[in-house]
Amino acid sequence: MFARDEARYRGLLGGVRNLGDGRVEVEVEGERGAVEAFISELRAGPPMARVIDLQVQWEPAAGRHVDFSVWH
Repeated sequence: MFARDEARYRGLLGGVRNLGDGRVEVEVEGERGAVEAFISELRAGPPMARVIDLQVQWEPAAGRHVDFSVWH
């Protein structure tokens, strides 16, 4: 929910899902400055969370998202 709320606050599109091994996968599209601010928030994480590593892969926007969702 942290990633969803941060993305929506910044007007970003995409989605997030928890993986079975404890990692979180995020796909996000939007204005570069907003995406960079979002990444900074993810590096810090929500209260009581411990972010060990964050890997970023930049790709051209695909334009396939209409909102930011939690994927299951």
